[in-house]
Amino acid sequence: MIVLDGAMGTELERRGVNTKLPLWSAIALDAAPDVVERIHSEYLAAGAQVITTNTFRTNLRALRKAGMAHRARELTQRAVALARRALQNHPGSDKAMVAGSIAPVEDCYSPELVPGDADLLEEHAVLAGYLADAGVDLLLIETQNTIREAVAAMRAARATDKPVWISFTLNDKNQLLSGESLEDAVRAVLPWQPHAVLVNCVPVPQVASAISRLRAIVPADIPIGAYANAGRVDESGQWTMEGGVSPIEYADAAREWRALGATIIGGCCGTTPAHIEALARQLNDGQRG
Repeated sequence: MIVLDGAMGTELERRGVNTKLPLWSAIALDAAPDVVERIHSEYLAAGAQVITTNTFRTNLRALRKAGMAHRARELTQRAVALARRALQNHPGSDKAMVAGSIAPVEDCYSPELVPGDADLLEEHAVLAGYLADAGVDLLLIETQNTIREAVAAMRAARATDKPVWISFTLNDKNQLLSGESLEDAVRAVLPWQPHAVLVNCVPVPQVASAISRLRAIVPADIPIGAYANAGRVDESGQWTMEGGVSPIEYADAAREWRALGATIIGGCCGTTPAHIEALARQLNDGQRG
């Protein structure tokens, strides 16, 4: 069982760091690098075995919108360095890993904005290369909402020497946001030999059915997993934990995900170090039992 970390973007927001678009969480790499490192450290202290770089928005397209495309390598390297420093400063984390986040090049909730294949391959190749050169342990392609971009990102990532995990985000019918089936998406990326297949950025109650569908299509020798949302977007477009999932509720739900075959579990938007601590305790107790 591998315990992932939890959210970075919403955790920065919760701590008062500016996360306005188009850079969102990447703003903190300049404005609050100490907070980014502290969040990584708190996830490690909570029991995370994999921490994810704050590179969800250091891709060329997002930085270009902010007039900062020339800083893509610099900011990606800084994000990896902050994660690495958190590992170095945390006792007992010698076996923990750093995952390099690769997100959709456009808005992760807007599949209609996905650009052409050539642009996808080029832009994902740049970020994957920067992450690999900066020394991540694996590449995490996450929140994928179309088959086309998932395949392009896999192609780019597999051109490096790093293991690659891929994760899809889903609508309430367990389809990709594009309307394409999860089964077709998995079949499309399997030829690129992902080292794990996951779902993320979905509500907690939906994860069990998604895991069941993954286990039915993903070969048994490839790990599957999930990291879900713990809150919701309110009427103003801001993330809120009002009516959200508590750490204990999240950990209890994860017990079912593990029973259904998930062996990689963490948290997405709205989750905090407290969620990961409860999750790690639940999963570790289950392994001992």
